[in-house]
Amino acid sequence: MSQSFIRVFVLVAVFLVSGAASAADIKLMTTGAFRPVAQDVIPNFEKQTGNKVTMVSDTAGGLMRRLSAGETFDVLVLTSDGIDALADLGTLNADSIAPLARVGIGVAVSLDATPPQLYSVEAFRDTLLKTRRVAYMDPRSGATSGKAVAAIFQALGIADQIRSRAPSDTVHIGPPTLLGVGVAAGDQGAQVPGVVIREALRGGPAQAAGLVDGDVLTTIDGAPLDSATALTQILDRHYPGDVIDLTWVDRSGQQRSGKATLGS
Repeated sequence: MSQSFIRVFVLVAVFLVSGAASAADIKLMTTGAFRPVAQDVIPNFEKQTGNKVTMVSDTAGGLMRRLSAGETFDVLVLTSDGIDALADLGTLNADSIAPLARVGIGVAVSLDATPPQLYSVEAFRDTLLKTRRVAYMDPRSGATSGKAVAAIFQALGIADQIRSRAPSDTVHIGPPTLLGVGVAAGDQGAQVPGVVIREALRGGPAQAAGLVDGDVLTTIDGAPLDSATALTQILDRHYPGDVIDLTWVDRSGQQRSGKATLGS
């Protein structure tokens, strides 16, 4: 999956000290994305120039709040939006602004997790919704990456579900819910109400409830079934461990009912 990029700029507000004749104390204010780079560069810079650098790191929003409160600096590394806003306010010298870097936003999972499916937008969306926990920087803190990720969730139409972790008729949150049946759209005859069970998986919730191969599942929790798609949509509203009521017609034509505890 392609990375999403945020433009980051550097502003040298008071002076460039790399060629200064005498040592100086320099205050660098930077966003978190550039902090590791600054930490690598500063020691060698101080050794070569004799200057002392004090670094202050915060989110882009945090830096904006500090600057609005009157905090001063010598060098500022900030997102392009922040730099432009400060320049529009007349608090910066526009001639001192220069492009510095581009920062990517990536996706990572824990070592014991299944590698995420990111081969398409829909696969990425499904991966997010089937994940128990999604961690990203809080947009309310002013984190630029957090705002960008929140905007992606909004564009995918899943922002509310990600925030609330609540399922809906069209969105399933968390791991897939399994009844333990195999069905196929081709097995469904137009005159047959319900869904034909091609296979009731051994040891699965459906078999435990009494379903066997060839039975016709007609309702779940009283909701009628007319296709394999309807079955999937109903199951997507549940979580593993939920107990559901089933009704079905067995191979002898008798209507039966039972309860199933959903698996994952």
